[in-house]
Amino acid sequence: MSSRIVDVPGTADPNSGAPNPSSRAATPGLVVLDGYSTGVADVVRLADGAARPVPGTEALKRVEESWDAARRIAATGRVYGRSTGVGANRNEDVPTEAATGHGLRLLRSHAGAIGAELPARQVRAMLAVRANQLLAGGAGLRPTVVTALCEALESGAYPVVNEFGSVGTGDIAALAQVGLALAGEHPWHGVGAPAPQPLDNNDALALISSNALTLGQAALALHELRGLIGATQVVAALSLLAVDGSHEAYAAPVHAARRHRGTAEVARRMRELIGAADHPTPPLGRLQDPYGFRCLPQIHGPAQDAADALEEVLTVEINAAAENPLICAEDMAAYHHGGFYQAQLALALDHFRLSLTQVARLSTSRLSTLNEPAYTRLRPFLADHEPASSGVMILEYAAGAALGDLRAFSAPASLGHAVLSRGVEEQASFASLAARQTLRVCDAYRLVVGCELLAAVRALRQRELRPEPDLPVGRALELAETVLDADQTDRPLTDDVTAAAALLDRFTDIWRGSTA
Repeated sequence: MSSRIVDVPGTADPNSGAPNPSSRAATPGLVVLDGYSTGVADVVRLADGAARPVPGTEALKRVEESWDAARRIAATGRVYGRSTGVGANRNEDVPTEAATGHGLRLLRSHAGAIGAELPARQVRAMLAVRANQLLAGGAGLRPTVVTALCEALESGAYPVVNEFGSVGTGDIAALAQVGLALAGEHPWHGVGAPAPQPLDNNDALALISSNALTLGQAALALHELRGLIGATQVVAALSLLAVDGSHEAYAAPVHAARRHRGTAEVARRMRELIGAADHPTPPLGRLQDPYGFRCLPQIHGPAQDAADALEEVLTVEINAAAENPLICAEDMAAYHHGGFYQAQLALALDHFRLSLTQVARLSTSRLSTLNEPAYTRLRPFLADHEPASSGVMILEYAAGAALGDLRAFSAPASLGHAVLSRGVEEQASFASLAARQTLRVCDAYRLVVGCELLAAVRALRQRELRPEPDLPVGRALELAETVLDADQTDRPLTDDVTAAAALLDRFTDIWRGSTA
């Protein structure tokens, strides 16, 4: 779900699973947070300040009803975190006369995140996710907290939040810092911070019982990396032309015979990028290309499928009322549960990173092929005509080093284990680590593919090959030649790789255009 639209009061159905088309009209620059249909792209737009948030009318009513129900339930029975302590202190009751101060004490004690301060974009993504989750109506906290979060997103102010504090069972330390900032006890960056909120025992746990930071970070990483996977396909198409590669590996009959959705879609897009027929004529030269070209659909396809699976999990969680306890106004009940546990997200993120490592490794394979005269009919390493020139030899080493980082970041975070709070919480998903690792993959991945792009463009220039300008791959080469230095003498290539890596975002647009 990407383009967002504005609520018409009184018509949204929170149980339908999709917005009512008749109730919404397209409005650029706005993201309506309704608690049930907000998507990854919406979170990214809010994190980037490319849109302003508007709480849905019906969603705000749910928040109001939930808050009213929560106070009535807590006043007549034991409710975890409201009339009791938390974690191993769950059986310790909070005296009525101490209830008001209990919420602030809880926030103060839990606002102990450590490590580096997070950048604005990640904190804003967290605020967007948390505001939307609260609008799902299960938290039972005061509605002004939601409007305060939206005010912060609109003004650009964001609280100081530190990196470490979660093991995948709730981002309680980061969100406690947000809670103290909302209460006026913790610093903000920027101007336009919302007015201090009177948070009490009915608000504290309700605010921090969420994985909003992990979800926001995962959404940012998925959005960037999904685009980069597409850009890599454009780079691979340039490399294919540079080595006179065969189109047979992308032929429609090959993929009709083995019906994996992602693989078939990647093959179709390759045919579009290079202008190949669905049933290409067998090549006259090489019978089979190296795996970097021949197995591209079989490696890119699973990465596309993993991205889709991750987005499905994220969409559920961004719109989830997963607070513990869940306040159900209809039943006038507080349900204690483990819905905050992020096994699905941790596993989906781990799967996604492993699939990305395969795609990046294939890029280094194509880079090696581009350095080989048997495939390019050029000098080794695409060198110039000076004796013993090294050309782009060093790119293999540089790409291999970046790939090493990517491989390290792809270690499954879900293998982690922790026993906490006197043994009461004896399992942890480490989804938070998985999200951080996925964000860290982005830069290493860019550099790997940037090395391939630089070599592919050099090979095409040396061979004076120009694809049809109206083809997507033709537009990509034209764009690359306007950005990448044509000087092919031996010289440092650091800036060239940096420029090529930055160019990938524009290649993503070309790839998306080819799929329209």
